[in-house]
Amino acid sequence: MVTHPPDADLNRVFRALADTTRRDILRRTVRGEVSISRLADDYSMSFAAVQKHVSVLEAAGLVAKTSAGRERLVRALPDRLALVRSCLQQLEALWVHRLDQLDAVLSSPQE
Repeated sequence: MVTHPPDADLNRVFRALADTTRRDILRRTVRGEVSISRLADDYSMSFAAVQKHVSVLEAAGLVAKTSAGRERLVRALPDRLALVRSCLQQLEALWVHRLDQLDAVLSSPQE
């Protein structure tokens, strides 16, 4: 049986990961905490736009923000990615099993 987080949670995660900029922010924050202003320096968009991307990642549970003085630091939450990876592995196992069954049917001698 495939078990996974509620669909709304998965939808938020996959929606967040669907954007190239958000995936890049996530990759950068996996290596360590990064300030939003430092993140914004590397994109050709406004600081506010980067903040919105970070907010989408935060709503999906993929990053967390903390305050350090006047700066907002962003760090990845790898446990959330492990949850998504587990869900995808279960779906992969289901489809591999189905394809193996199809292969067995197609390989059996014809009557």
